[in-house]
Amino acid sequence: MRKLIISSSPHIRLKESIPRVMWSVVLALAPAAIISVYLFGLVALRLIAVSILAAVISEALWQKLIGRRIAIGDGSAVVVGLLLAFVLPPRLPWWMAAVGSFFAIVIVKQLFGGLGNNIFNPALAGRAFLLASFPIYMTSWVRPFDAVSCATPLAIVKENLSDTIPSLWDLFIGKTAGCLGETSAVALLIGAGFLFWRKIITWHIPFTYIGTVTLLSWVFGRDPLFSVLAGGLVLGAFFMAVDPVTSPMTAKGQIIFGIGCGIVTVLIRQWGGYPEGVCYSILLMNALVPLIDRYTKPRRLGEQK
Repeated sequence: MRKLIISSSPHIRLKESIPRVMWSVVLALAPAAIISVYLFGLVALRLIAVSILAAVISEALWQKLIGRRIAIGDGSAVVVGLLLAFVLPPRLPWWMAAVGSFFAIVIVKQLFGGLGNNIFNPALAGRAFLLASFPIYMTSWVRPFDAVSCATPLAIVKENLSDTIPSLWDLFIGKTAGCLGETSAVALLIGAGFLFWRKIITWHIPFTYIGTVTLLSWVFGRDPLFSVLAGGLVLGAFFMAVDPVTSPMTAKGQIIFGIGCGIVTVLIRQWGGYPEGVCYSILLMNALVPLIDRYTKPRRLGEQK
C-alpha cells in the first residue's frame, strides 16, 4: 500500500547550503590571494589575516551579545573579511583593516538583521567607510616587489601623470599598483571560472557589467581592454556585484543591475573625483535593488495587470 505524503514547500531540495557556497567563494578567491602575497610580500598576508580575523571575531562577539546562535562556521564572515582585504591598499596599517572589518560586519551586516538581510555589500561598504575616514592611507599605492610609491593605472590616465602606463600584459597578470586583490585579472578569472563551474554565479551581472564598461569606454575614446583590466572591475563584476543578497532576484533585474553598475562606473571614471568607480557604482545599485525587484518580478499565474 502506497502512502500519500503531503508536505509544505519547497519540494525540490538541492545539496547546496550557505557554508558550501561561502567556502566555495573562499576557494575561488585563493588564487588571487596567493598572487597578492607573491606580488606585495608578507604585508599582504598580514592584511588578509587581520581582516578575516577581525570579521570573524566581530561577528561572533555580536551574535553572543544579542543572544543569537554563533554561526561563524558558515564562512560568510570569512568571505567579507577576505573581500575587504582585496579592496585595500597593500600597505594599509593593519588596525585600519580591523576597523573596516568591524564596520562591515556589525554596522552593515548584523544591524540589518544578519546574513541575508543586509542592503549593501558589506566589504564595499567597509571600504567606503575607510576611504571617508582615512583618505590619505586609502589612496597610497606601491608597485609590486619593490614597494615603491606610485599611482594606479587609472590615476595615471585620469590625472595625466608622467608615470609609465603598465602594459596590458602587466595588467592581466597583476604587475601593477592597485588594491591588494584586484590587480591580477588572470587569478580572478580562474576563480570566476570555478564559480561558474559550481553554478554559484550566472552570466547576467558580470557580463552585462563588463560589457557596458567596454562599450562606454570605446564611446568615450578610451581603450576598452585597458578599462576592463585596470582597476577593480574584474573583482567587482565576478565577486562583488553578484552577491545574491544585494543583487536582484530575476535575470531581467540582474541585467538591469549590471548595466547600471557599468554606467555609473564609467561616469565616475570619466568625470568623478576618483579615478575608480567600481565600489560606489555597486553600492549605489545595491540601494536600487528593491525597486528593480519590484518592477521585474514575474507575474503570478492568472494575475491581471
